[in-house]
Amino acid sequence: MTGTKKILVTGGAGFIGSHTVIALAKAGYTPVILDNFCNSHRWIVPEIEALAGQSLACYEADCTNEKQLAKVFDEEGPFEGVIHFAALKAVGESVNEPLKYYRNNIDGLLCVLEQMNRTKTNRLVFSSSCTIYGLPDVVPITETESLKEPQSPYGATKLMGEQIVKSVVEKGAELKAVLLRYFNPIGAHESGRIGEFPMGVPNNLVPYVTQTAAGWREAITINGSDYDTPDGTCIRDYIHVTDLAEAHVQSLKWFDKGESLGIFNLGTGKGSSVTEVIETFEKALGVKINKIVGPRRSGDVPAIWANADKAEKELNWKARLTLEDALKDAWSWQKNIENRKT
Repeated sequence: MTGTKKILVTGGAGFIGSHTVIALAKAGYTPVILDNFCNSHRWIVPEIEALAGQSLACYEADCTNEKQLAKVFDEEGPFEGVIHFAALKAVGESVNEPLKYYRNNIDGLLCVLEQMNRTKTNRLVFSSSCTIYGLPDVVPITETESLKEPQSPYGATKLMGEQIVKSVVEKGAELKAVLLRYFNPIGAHESGRIGEFPMGVPNNLVPYVTQTAAGWREAITINGSDYDTPDGTCIRDYIHVTDLAEAHVQSLKWFDKGESLGIFNLGTGKGSSVTEVIETFEKALGVKINKIVGPRRSGDVPAIWANADKAEKELNWKARLTLEDALKDAWSWQKNIENRKT
């Protein structure tokens, strides 16, 4: 069934965006994809449509380009809401190219907010990150913890993004917003037809694991083994992307409560170390991968995982898939793209 409620999904051909588009379509919404394909692939759009069970409007446009963005709002609007994923997201790259991240991520958000204001589109779901907690004092971390200085320019752009959205909401604008603080999305669609496929060398752990297992990479480098954690490697909260996508659907329903600002952690509530992820992959899939230990990576915190009780209570959402589920799905996706390296 084609939905009647239009939702603009910026970055809709990306890893999280593509899964969310499918979840929206299944829930009766009509998603409109906007993507500049700087870190996603055009051939993924027909796969999204097949899984969504409907044809989808898709615009190749950049959120930092006001004319391109205005065209989408004018041709496809009015929108019931906007889910804003479009952003550069590699922690390590942001340390090396901070201006690139500030320009893209902040300008993109500002342009989206300006077009929403112009067209009286007043519901925004903003893709934020647990990186805004910086070096946490306690884990698991709740939404009420004080926000520290992020450890990377990427994290700084997410903190600034939240501050911008909050200020617009709180200064009497019509805007209502949900800020979703993701922990570490991994996995792929259960069909194996869409998943995480970054341009070039992966910056995230799981695609590097699967590409190494497939022989695309000689070995995976573990970035530091001397952290103050049980096995010396960083601990993160790895959440299946399918679970994450469902949280965005629930966020759109949250607006019906009449509140203006919601802030939610999205994680499993369990931390897993880099070593644990690799060992779980090897055990679950029966595949051994080459690994070497390298130096720490600038911008990484030793350990962080979520308390997601608030999302369960207010969004009626809870992660249901396991680390093993996510790794199996990621491997199915990897095997499905063996002939696609660009």
